[in-house]
This record gives sequence, C-alpha cells and structure tokens, in this order.
Amino acid sequence: MKQMTPEKITAFRTALVGWYKMNRRDLPWRLNQDPYRIWVSEIMLQQTRVDTVIPYFERFMVKFPTMADFAYAAEADILKVWEGLGYYSRVRNLQIGMRTVIEEFGGEMPQNLKDVLSLKGVGPYTAGAILSIVYGLSEPAVDGNVMRVISRIFEISDDIMKPKTRKIFEDILYQLIDPDDPSSFNQGLMEIGALVCTPTNPMCLLCPLQEFCSAHAHGKETDYPVKIKKIKTKKIERITMIIEKDNQLLVEKRPEEGLLANMWQFPTIESSLLDHPELIRLAFQKEYGLDLEWQEEPFTHIRHIFSHLVWEMDAYKAKIVAEAHTEQVKWMNESEMAQYAFPVPYQKVWQAFLKQKGEI
Repeated sequence: MKQMTPEKITAFRTALVGWYKMNRRDLPWRLNQDPYRIWVSEIMLQQTRVDTVIPYFERFMVKFPTMADFAYAAEADILKVWEGLGYYSRVRNLQIGMRTVIEEFGGEMPQNLKDVLSLKGVGPYTAGAILSIVYGLSEPAVDGNVMRVISRIFEISDDIMKPKTRKIFEDILYQLIDPDDPSSFNQGLMEIGALVCTPTNPMCLLCPLQEFCSAHAHGKETDYPVKIKKIKTKKIERITMIIEKDNQLLVEKRPEEGLLANMWQFPTIESSLLDHPELIRLAFQKEYGLDLEWQEEPFTHIRHIFSHLVWEMDAYKAKIVAEAHTEQVKWMNESEMAQYAFPVPYQKVWQAFLKQKGEI
C-alpha cells in the first residue's frame, strides 16, 4: 500500500470535498445538522438502501419529531413505524440510546468519541458519522461504501469481513480526513461509494478520485474490496395458517426476546419434521389449543432471507374445528391489524391472502 505525500493528501481532500458539494444528493436528513435526525438516519441506513429509507425517515419524523417524543414512545408504536425495515433490534437500541442522552447527558448529544460509543447501538461508524457531520470533528466514518473506495485507492488486500481490518481503514482515514470540513469529506466518500465507485461497475471516468486510485491504474477495480464470506445460513421450514371468522383473523404476539421480538404474526409452527397432515394438526393443537382443517394446497409460499437464516414458509387458509381458550392468540379485524407491526414475511402472506380474495 503506497503512502500519499502531504501535497497529494491536500489534493485528495480538495477533489473529494469539491465534488461532494457539487454533486451531493438532496436527502431529508441533510436539511440541517440536528443530531437527532442524523442519528436516526444513520441507524436506518445500516444494511438498507437510501431510496428505501427516505419514506421511512419522513414518516418517522412526523410520528416522533423530537428525541424525547421517540425516547419515551411505546414499543408497539416504534415497531410499527419501523415495520418493513427489518433488524428490529436497531430501533430498540436506538430508543435506549436516546433515553441515555436525555437522562445522562441532559438531552445534549455528547461531543466526544468515548461517550458517543457508550450509547446503546452506536458503533464506530455511526459515532464517526455523528461527530463529523454534526460537530465537525475529525473522526472517520468507515462503512461498506467507504471501505470499497479506500480499498481500491490503496489496493488493500485484507479481508474486510474481519473486524480487525477496520483498523487499517481508520488509520488511513485519520491521515486523509479534511480537518477543515470533515463532514463533507466523510459524506463525500459515502456518496462516491454509493453513486460512482459501485461494487460491480465502477464509473471511473466520472470519479474525482481517479488520479489517486491505484486499482484503477492497474485495471483491477473489481478485485477490491477483498471479501471472504463464511457465514452459513440455516433453512427453517414453517407452516402458517390464516384463520378467519366473522371478518376477524387470528394472530399472536411473538416472544419478548429473540428474532422479531414482540412483533405479530399468524399462527405458525416449524414443519421440517412434520411430513403428514395429522402431525401438523397435532402440532397446532399442542402449540395453540386449536383443532384445524385446512386446504390441501398452500395459497402462497414465502421465502424470506435473514442475515443468518432462511424461512421457507407455506401459508394455508384454515378453519377451526375446536378451540381451547388461550391467551397466546387473539382475534383482530383488519383495522386493528393495521395498528400493529408484522414482520415482512407475514406482510407478504397477508398481501397474497387479500389478492386471492380479490381485495387488491
């Protein structure tokens, strides 16, 4: 990895900051430097595309216009406004972190790295983004886009999937970051990674950093970043039942901890070892106290990929033959269901059900 001379570092900063100021996108969280808005946007943008985040962010700010509004909102309300973004632990941690700011920092976002990193759900990237964008501090913000840009410029061959590799990028960026405008510098790198230095078809001819890029000089842009993915996903087969009675549907709340905690779903069982209808019937009876009859074929199949597992879910329309009293499930009409947060796979099941009924 080649080092840059002081003169080249100055030229790099000038090219990057100048390009950003001319080409930056008009995004709603860039209207001002309110730390609350920046913090929310950065958490939403983790593992989610900008175009997807924009309407969520705008709805979030209407629902919770201030940090205090969000910090003390009911969990059901924060899950509902986050519904569809996934990774629901992010919004729970965000709320805990904001309560900490209000209760331990007097409602003012701390202005040093140690205190910001102490907030629940805030890692080095989010801390660097907040401190540089809001307070103009020279802290790097190393996300996937930034690692891609920097790995190409310096031809860094270390595996970016290894946590220790982040330190390499941070050390480089502490040398490169523009002390006069760290906000534009960091956001410029993010923007170039999102719009120009893309994963598979980088637009090098449009890149303001082309002259500094070692990978481009060697025609090896797509060799970087080096990413050796070793995560194995687990497949889980599930059966879910849409049970309708008197214009109401049977739903249940998921456990308070674990995947998709406290969200709502239709009655569901894991079915990997249940290869006969009678075993499925007994499983629902044991789990929910319900004796069911259902159509022979599912009305939809949903495949949903999480970061570490895959749900393969068959959905059936069913009716109750016998019902035992249980607090685990409850009946809701459609307007009531709209008030609660359902995970994306169950939203897909619901849409398929409505489509079959001819309601959409």
